[in-house]
Amino acid sequence: MNVFVKLVPDIPAVEVVLFRSAVSFILSLVILKSSGVNIWGKNKPILLARGAAGAVALVLYFATIQAIPLASAVTLQFLSPIFTSILGIFIVKEKVKPLQWLFFLVAFIGILMIKGFDDRISSWFLGIGVVAAALSGLAYNFIRKLNTSEHPLVIVFYFPLVTMPVTGIYSAFDWVPPVGWQWFFLLMIGLLTQVAQYFMTKSYQLEELSKVSSLQYLNIIYALLYGWLIFRESFNVMTYAGMLVVIVGVVLNVWYKHSLTVRKSTE
Repeated sequence: MNVFVKLVPDIPAVEVVLFRSAVSFILSLVILKSSGVNIWGKNKPILLARGAAGAVALVLYFATIQAIPLASAVTLQFLSPIFTSILGIFIVKEKVKPLQWLFFLVAFIGILMIKGFDDRISSWFLGIGVVAAALSGLAYNFIRKLNTSEHPLVIVFYFPLVTMPVTGIYSAFDWVPPVGWQWFFLLMIGLLTQVAQYFMTKSYQLEELSKVSSLQYLNIIYALLYGWLIFRESFNVMTYAGMLVVIVGVVLNVWYKHSLTVRKSTE
C-alpha cells in the first residue's frame, strides 16, 4: 500500500484517502450484506470515534509517505505502538511493565537517530508523522475497547463511512484528476488496505495492544526493500543504525511480553 501511495505523489493525500475509502466502503458493504451481518454494529459512538481518529491519521501518514523517503515515513509511524500502550493505560486499562518503557525508549532513540542523520526529513513532516502515529494509537485503542463485540468488517466499514463525506467535500475544492496508471495505483491502495485492515482489526480484537502494535515494526524490512528496488532510495550508515535500534527495541518488547504470557500460563 505504501508503495502505491508513493507512486501517486501528484494526487493530494486527502484525495488518495478518498479513493482508498471508496474501495473499502464497497467491499465491506458487499461482504457484510452477503454474510447477513448488521452493518451498523452495536457500539456506534466507539465505532465512529475509531473511524474519525483513523481517518485523520491516514491522511497525515499518506502525506509523509509522499514527501519523505518511504522507509523514513514507515519508521515514523513506528511511534504508534508507544502511543498505543500509553493511551491503553487510560482507555482499556492495560498495564505496561517498567521494562517495556525501556524498550519503548530504545525504539524512540532509534527514531531520533533517523531524523538526525537524514536531512530529507523536515521538522514539519516529522511533526506530521508523530501526530499520525499518536492518532493511530488512539484508533487501535478504540478497536481493542470493542474487543470481540463487533465483527472485524463492521469496524473496517465505519472507517470509510466517516472518511468519505469529509474527504469528498475537501477533494471537491482541490480535485486532481488521476491519469493513466494512477487509476490502477489508487485501486490497489484500496484493495491492499482492505485486506490489511481486516487482519489488523482481528489481531487487535484478540490480543494485547502492546504485542500486536509492536509487530508493525516489521514493516521497515519491506519499506527498505521496496524503497531501494523501486525508488532507488538509500541511507547513510547512521540512519540504518537508527532503524536497527528501532527494530531491537521492538523485538525485545515482543520477546518480553511473550515470556510474561508463558510464565503466567505456567503458573
